[in-house]
Amino acid sequence: MTHLLNGLVAATHTPFKKDGSLNLDGIEKIAAHLSSNKVDIAFIGGSTGESHSLNVEERMSLAKRWFEVVKGTKLNVVVHVGSNCLEDARTLAKQAQELKALAISALTPSYFKPKNVEALVECCSFIASAAPRVPFYYYDIPTMTGVNLSMPEFLERAEKSIPNLKGLKFTNVDFMSFQLCSQMEGGRFEILWGVDEMLLPALSVGAHGAVGSTYNFAAPIYHRIIDAFKKFDFETARKEQLRSIKLVNILVKRGYMASAKAMMGMLGVDVGSPRLPNVALKQEELASLRSDLEKESYI
Repeated sequence: MTHLLNGLVAATHTPFKKDGSLNLDGIEKIAAHLSSNKVDIAFIGGSTGESHSLNVEERMSLAKRWFEVVKGTKLNVVVHVGSNCLEDARTLAKQAQELKALAISALTPSYFKPKNVEALVECCSFIASAAPRVPFYYYDIPTMTGVNLSMPEFLERAEKSIPNLKGLKFTNVDFMSFQLCSQMEGGRFEILWGVDEMLLPALSVGAHGAVGSTYNFAAPIYHRIIDAFKKFDFETARKEQLRSIKLVNILVKRGYMASAKAMMGMLGVDVGSPRLPNVALKQEELASLRSDLEKESYI
């Protein structure tokens, strides 16, 4: 099988100004930062990108700016188009095809939820058919959507009605399901791992590509995990994975979204604070976060 998305794919932040409006000028610095850390694919407008806190016009402006920035570079873009409103998702998918996105991905609707795999397939088919020339990945993240359906069954059913189905963005710790999906029909589908702090065990069961938010600011850790794994240097790989876990724990302690965006700022890439319902860190929280990150040499 040819893997379209190999290695690290950074689930990027949406940059905001102090007044909460989009800061499209900030995308250029994000892209340059990814390239400098040998990350060649950006996954825009997903969970890390606070897509559910953006309106459709903002999401289209975000995508348009990303493609302007990466033109002529080695950086490719995957566009998340999922929405509770499927017509909005189709609008975003059509735009992504016009922009020549490398691929599109979509979360399930999560307010009115598909009650079974058949309904989920129908939702994804409706979205993917708006961009038939672009590879489509269903974005499975049950902890956030509340939709926890069988992904092996989804792939079996979906391949019949979604011609451009390429695979899954698998943000789910069910390794049995992950391996079943990865090996289905001799590895026909591309299953992208989506839990950064468990990358090493995912590699051990066949992961080739991974989409994650910490790849924005800690890509070198994960490059070392992958390199060590390929060399059968499991001691180094475990050591680096532990660094990843400790970093995630530091960020989660004060609220992951706000802390991750703050860390980007500490690395010289200003992406602003998150939008409500996520809340920005207070000054004392920022100070303690910086102290923890410096103590462990993350910044």
